[in-house]
Amino acid sequence: MQPTPKSAFIDSKKHLLILDALRGIAAIMVIIMHTFELFCKGDYHKLFINHGYLAVDFFFMLSGYVMAHAYDDRWNTMTIGDFFKRRLIRLHPLIILGMTLGAICFYFQAAPVFPNVANTTIAQLLLVLLIGYTLIPVPVSMDIKGWTEMHPLNGPAWSLFLEYIANILHALILRKLSNRILFILVCIAAATSFHLVLTNKSGDFIGGWSFTPEQLRVGFTRLLFPYMAGMLLRRMVALKAGKNTFLLTGLLLITVLSMPRIGGYNNVWTNGLYEALVVVFLFPMIIYLGAIGDVKHRINEKICTFLGDISYPLYITHFPFICIFYAWVSNNDVSIEQGALPGIALIIGCIALAYAALKWYDLPVRKWLANKFIYDSKK
Repeated sequence: MQPTPKSAFIDSKKHLLILDALRGIAAIMVIIMHTFELFCKGDYHKLFINHGYLAVDFFFMLSGYVMAHAYDDRWNTMTIGDFFKRRLIRLHPLIILGMTLGAICFYFQAAPVFPNVANTTIAQLLLVLLIGYTLIPVPVSMDIKGWTEMHPLNGPAWSLFLEYIANILHALILRKLSNRILFILVCIAAATSFHLVLTNKSGDFIGGWSFTPEQLRVGFTRLLFPYMAGMLLRRMVALKAGKNTFLLTGLLLITVLSMPRIGGYNNVWTNGLYEALVVVFLFPMIIYLGAIGDVKHRINEKICTFLGDISYPLYITHFPFICIFYAWVSNNDVSIEQGALPGIALIIGCIALAYAALKWYDLPVRKWLANKFIYDSKK
């Protein structure tokens, strides 16, 4: 048997551009789902982009993969404090922007769909905003919007709270585990994921955004398997040079997130089985194919770079404006036919805002923070 030539393997520190692009595609799928979610009137069988919420599970797996890719061989020269500083600088400026936008937009969201908004005082709003800046969850008793979110000013921030938990676990525990132990934990977490979606009443992974025992169980179940599986995938599967897999992986991701709900109202477990199979088997395959791929055309490179650039700012800034859209729909009993074009315009506007936030706020702030707290500390 001939040995595999070195040229067939990817440089371990190569920038994984296709994975960046997949993160952007997933973020766009989330915003499309959120924009038109209210029109299903709580019936998730009618949800547009029916499994779009699984993008969060995909984000967690990407995060585990990328953290292992970026940091596994750096712990001899990097302290845990350095790691935490880098993660805070990478994530927190946009968390602060997202919370601020949520506060600015808050009173424009007064509507039956958000029953607590009209009765919220400015003092209550400012308190929740200050807590939100820390990303510490608020209890249901402090819900100022009416959706029992741990971050009422910017709902999707719940997944960033769990991302921080994963990063802490990564630095303190997970990075030290052998591949065998990590594999055992991944198998246990996979079984827990199957159990969750096969036994709950809704037959899906929806949940995790409330600071309650039941919702935290859903959130941590959704976090632990994808994150640890992403780490294990990066550790155990060699990265071989491949073809341009951007189109293939992008279409696969769009397809699995857009699949109509399976099983109807009487056999919800079949939808749960589908979602567990997607998360446990298809997401690792998509990430692996994206990681080995090369972007060989300049246009594709620009598209991938743009999608990667907007992915995080889009995810963390869009929801306050979606909630204003919800209020308009709720207050005026807007139909899907009436709301389609404004919804599409909103999606385009949120993408434009995300790009502007990246260029004019996030990148300059991160550069300043890195120079102040990372590079200066090494002088």
